[in-house]
Amino acid sequence: MNKRLYVGNLSYDTTDESLREAFEAIGPVRDATVMTDRYSGRSRGFGFVEMETEDVAAEAISQLNETVLDGRTIRVAEANPRPSGGRDDRSGGDRW
Repeated sequence: MNKRLYVGNLSYDTTDESLREAFEAIGPVRDATVMTDRYSGRSRGFGFVEMETEDVAAEAISQLNETVLDGRTIRVAEANPRPSGGRDDRSGGDRW
């Protein structure tokens, strides 16, 4: 089963590719995305990485949390599902 990880405190210079490369050093990556502002296109300073297995995801958290990527100390943790509905919906749905 795939495991989605949250990666915070990213440098504004970090790209999808550099994020993927950092996590591929640990194991297979299905997807790596730096979140960007819809209007400016600038990085929002965080992203998500989807690892192939839960074991590899746990290893990525262990090895990469509090390490430096592109000059910034990143935070890596399990991603929490996004609530369903709009931004103000706090019902706890299971959408990403």
